[in-house]
Amino acid sequence: MQVKTTLEPHNNLVDQAAQSADNAIKSTQQVANQALDSLAGSVQEARKQASPLLNRASEQASALAHRGLDAVRSSSQQLRQTALHATDTTAGYIKNDPIKAVLIAAATGAALMALVSLISRSRSHD
Repeated sequence: MQVKTTLEPHNNLVDQAAQSADNAIKSTQQVANQALDSLAGSVQEARKQASPLLNRASEQASALAHRGLDAVRSSSQQLRQTALHATDTTAGYIKNDPIKAVLIAAATGAALMALVSLISRSRSHD
């Protein structure tokens, strides 16, 4: 019987240690669950705040793209009108003064040929 009474305080001590460990584990689990809940709430809040910002950025990018397309269309129309005007002016100039127009065209052609000749010579010397 002497052995039994000697082991009882040790068993009580082991039981208390096990109970303390269980309590610590439960407490840690509660803290971890609270932290996860808090983090999930923060993520949801951040998502709610980011969504309108992303929508606004998308709308602004779309508006910029539309403005760019409109500018390209406008420039293209202006270029067509300028080319048409130049064609009409050139045709009128040739009709009114054909000899002078032929001489100018010949001089322009000769100048371009001289330029091409100079460029090809400089490349062959390199």
